[in-house]
Amino acid sequence: MVALIPYITAGDPDLPTTAEALKVLDSCRSDIIELGLPYSDPLADGPVIQAAATSSLARGTNFDAVMSMLREVLPQLSCPVSLFSYCNPILKRGIGKFMTIIKDAGVQGLDGLVVPDVPLEETEILRMESSKNNIELVLLTTPTTPTDRMKSIVSASEGFVYLVSSVGVTGTRTNVSARVQTLLQDIKQATSKPVAVGFGISKPEHVKQVAEWGADGVIVGSAMVKLLGEAKSPEEGLKELETFTKSLKAALI
Repeated sequence: MVALIPYITAGDPDLPTTAEALKVLDSCRSDIIELGLPYSDPLADGPVIQAAATSSLARGTNFDAVMSMLREVLPQLSCPVSLFSYCNPILKRGIGKFMTIIKDAGVQGLDGLVVPDVPLEETEILRMESSKNNIELVLLTTPTTPTDRMKSIVSASEGFVYLVSSVGVTGTRTNVSARVQTLLQDIKQATSKPVAVGFGISKPEHVKQVAEWGADGVIVGSAMVKLLGEAKSPEEGLKELETFTKSLKAALI
């Protein structure tokens, strides 16, 4: 079965809605939920997730508030939550301290942490500290990653390998590049770890296509974030999120 991995931004439209959204995504049988920590300079993200992060920070969302919310909500979920954080907020707190805090909040084990902007050469301390706290550090490979480097990345990645489906930032796209099929084959020759495809996956037909090409998981972000951010009310957003997530899950059956 191919894993469905939805992504939402913590604190957009607000933290109580994020808590409810986590429960909705879990009830729709998501396999892992990726929760983005809002950051002021999200280089890998397109306009939708950037706007969500800006709006979340403007409302006063901070790391401690997100952790407090997770401590309450995680015991109520049956699927694991993976944090998506840029490197700077981790360094600001100190790598060891950051890992201890997220472990204490209950983010541990399968698929714990995605850090999109850290080069492989600088992951050693991150990997060491995450390993100490039983948190798996997921690394990303892209269509422009040279083969030798891709092999090093997939060897070091823990939990699963995150394949970025397109060059550029996150965001919805009309279709998924057929090159993903070749990239998946190349990665699968280099590792037996599961491979999840993200960036630009926004419709049930995308999810179905990527699954047919051999992905072990599909990550859907901007489309989820847009529903919550643009809804007339949080309640409306949660209803739309549920309908959309069910349609994605149905495409994988």
